[in-house]
Order: sequence, then C-alpha cells, then structure tokens
Amino acid sequence: MRLKSLCSSLALAASLGLGAGHASAQMGDWTLEKAAKPYAGTSIDVVFLLRPGYEAAEKMLPVFEEKTGIKVNIIKHPYENALGEQVRDFVAGGDFDIALIDLVWIGNFAENDWIVPIDKFTSNPDLKDPELDIDDFFPLVLNAFGGWDGKIYGLPFDNYSGLLFYNSCMLKDAGFDGPPKTWADLKDVYGPALTKDGKYAFALQSKRNETQSADSFARMLWPFGGSFLDAKFRSNLLSKESQMGLKFRQDLMKYMPEGIVAYDHSEAVNALAQGDVAMITEWSAFYSTLKDPETSKIGDCLAIAPEPMGPAGRKPALGGFSLAVTSQAGEKEQAAAWLFIQWVTSKANAQQYLDLGGVPARQSVYKVPGNAEKYDFIPALVESWQEGVPEFRPRFAEWPEITEIVQEWGTKIMLGDVTTEEGAKILGERMEAVLDKAGYYSGKKPLAQ
Repeated sequence: MRLKSLCSSLALAASLGLGAGHASAQMGDWTLEKAAKPYAGTSIDVVFLLRPGYEAAEKMLPVFEEKTGIKVNIIKHPYENALGEQVRDFVAGGDFDIALIDLVWIGNFAENDWIVPIDKFTSNPDLKDPELDIDDFFPLVLNAFGGWDGKIYGLPFDNYSGLLFYNSCMLKDAGFDGPPKTWADLKDVYGPALTKDGKYAFALQSKRNETQSADSFARMLWPFGGSFLDAKFRSNLLSKESQMGLKFRQDLMKYMPEGIVAYDHSEAVNALAQGDVAMITEWSAFYSTLKDPETSKIGDCLAIAPEPMGPAGRKPALGGFSLAVTSQAGEKEQAAAWLFIQWVTSKANAQQYLDLGGVPARQSVYKVPGNAEKYDFIPALVESWQEGVPEFRPRFAEWPEITEIVQEWGTKIMLGDVTTEEGAKILGERMEAVLDKAGYYSGKKPLAQ
C-alpha cells in the first residue's frame, strides 16, 4: 500500500509541477545552461565511493561543469567511512551540499532533517528539467532509495540488485543446462553435483560487517517468508518462516568453501572469477569485475540470472544509493546541487552512465535495442526490480545500531556457537531494546521502515 500510495503521490506531484515547466519546454526556453546561469561560480561538495558507478559519474562531470559553471567537489571515501563522515558534517553544520544516501540511511537522514524533499525544486519551473520524467525511474528503486514516509528526498544513483552470477561451463560439465530456479534446487540438486575436487557449488559472502547482516543474513529471511520485524515492530526472527531461512543457510554451508564466514564481497567475487566456485549471489555492480579478463578467468563462461526463488517467491537483495540536497546548504548551493543531481540521474545521460560502468535506475535505458545483448546482466536486473522489498534491511534511523547486533549474532549462528533459535532469540531481544529506547513502542515514533 505504501508503494502504491507513494507512486500516486508522485504522479500527482509531477502533474501539478509540470505546467510552467512544460510550457517552457514547448517554447524551447528551458536549458541546463540557462537554469544554471544564476549559480555559475558556485561550488558544491558531495561524497563519492570508490566504486565503478562513481568513476562513471566522475568521467561525465566535465560536461556538466562546462555547461553550468558549477564546480562539483568530490570527496572520496570507502563505503565503511561514508556514513560517519556525512553525519559528522551534518551535525556540525558543515560543507556537504549533496548527501549520498544508502538504502538504510534514508530514515536517519530524513528524520533528522538533513535533506530536502525534491518538491522544493520540482515545483520551481526555473530548476525543474521538463524532461525529468520521475515516472521513468523503477518505482521500487525510487521508493526504496529516495523515499521516506510518503515523501521523495533523493533520486536513485548507483543502484544494485542481487543477481545470481554463475560459471555456465562448470554447470554444463556437471550436467546442467541452466542455473537453479529455486534455493532448494541450488542446495539439494546443484550443491552435491558441483562440490568436488576442491571446487564448491556456492559462496555466500558473510563477513562480520554489513556484508553479514545484509548480504548473508537478510538474504535468507525474505525468500523464505521471514523478516526482521512484524507489523508491530516486534522481532519476527523466531517465526517458522525466518527460522526456515536461517536453518537453510546452515545446511547450504556444506557446499561453500571453508572459511566462508570470513568472505567479504571481494573474496566471493574472486572465488567465482578464479573458477573456484560455480555460483554466487552478488550485487549487479560487480558485473564489470567479473566480465573483465584482467580480473576474471572465466571469460565467456560467465552468465547471469535472477536470484533463486524461495517458498515466498523471489526476494532479491536490494542495495544502492540516492543523491539528495542537504538542508545545511545555502540557497544557491541547494539549487546548484539539485541541477547536478537532476542531470547525473537523467534519462538523457543514462546511456552514457551505463556505458561507462554505472547502473542507472531509468526504465527507458534498458529498453534501448541492443543494450540487453551488450550488457547481459540487464534482463536479470530488470526482472529483479519488478518486485522486491524496500525494507530488505529496515531503513529507519536505528539500523546502524541494529546491524551491529545482527552481525554479531548472525556470525555466531553461522559458526555454530549458538543454534538458529538461540541466536534469533538474543538478537531479537537486543533489537527490540533499541527500538523501545527509540520510542517506537510508546508511539513517539511511527512504525515506518
């Protein structure tokens, strides 16, 4: 209901904000250069990560700066530092004019009023590109990465979905003509056939950081019908469905490399790239690494499919970011920041962003003839974005505290230090203590995630 309501609100907002802008477009009045003229010479600061999507945007940047006279200062951080650096800046009333928002930071940023809803800019025909076409974003992605409690704050940028990357040659040699369609098949049919001679069927990145909580623990909840929380924000980890997913993960470990609990993304990707494992479920952003002959040995054997289905259907991992204007920025900086966000995520630039190694969230670019053949991850990605779970990881402000608990007890479960029931019980109690202190049970905060 939340997604449908939000999409309806967006459609209404778009129609209301279109009048003046559309009229300008009809007269040929609106151009990026004209819109940016009052802000020429303005400098804006933004955090970028050390990932292909950001390198792609950086390569595109000179065109924006030349057209607008706006200087974009990029501050680069590894993912692990990006949240802390931004929060410290916001609390101190610092310099960041654009917020880089992970899926799970949106509630924190919005509830603390660190970011500005986009309607401040889309309602201004001088700033709104008539070709913005908000409905061209995948609705799931727009809502998950840029939306919070009925408002849109950011536009999707550098977005991922969990995909099944596999070595088609290894599967063919084992007698399979395609990948498993279900998690049960992966474990019960493919697992025994592909785990032999020092090779393994599967690698599930599970290192004790966000990788454990998001890429391992959460990945096994949703397809089996489980979740972190129920409708009343109480722990749902002891439910039959959640326990089914967590027990499945334990059973699947026999078909994974030893030491899998220490595998981060790089180790899992490298295991597939070197031909040591047959399949991984990983973010779409790693496609370029696995495709590049300098970093991967499997060459034309690389194939991509949607993540397998569980009893509750296909519920792939959802990850990525949006870019939003910060409330601490001055009026000129806010306008300049919006023009950059609108430009870098635009339909017009989606093809170039894709060609340079980024993953745009624009539906139109994936319909361009030839793209699906050139970038063979596209069909699986588009399918995965048709339906998913925005709260794959709860998006409220308390997630950074809760993820620490999930990492600790998720790791203990995998190592066999506690049973799935014991770990879920303690994890749930500690998670509820955080939510109680935050005011969810007293009614101080809405049950929004």
